[in-house]
Amino acid sequence: MTYIDILGIVAAILTTAAYVPQVYKTWKQKSTKDISLFMYLVLLTGVLLWSVYGFYIESLPIILANCITAVLVLFVLIMKLKYK
Repeated sequence: MTYIDILGIVAAILTTAAYVPQVYKTWKQKSTKDISLFMYLVLLTGVLLWSVYGFYIESLPIILANCITAVLVLFVLIMKLKYK
């Protein structure tokens, strides 16, 4: 594993972990009134495209970060629709 791979993995962990507090808060409070549906739809599209790109260039940090982030974003979107 190269230093650039380690850098990518650390970046992936940090950017993905940034969504965990939002998912937890939304789940715990059962409120999504201050969350933008459009922003999360755009974000989901972006992370799915990044995932495809990661598979194309065979980059594990990009694949993992964006697939996990997509799952977290999907949770928020599901809660946004459920707790309207």
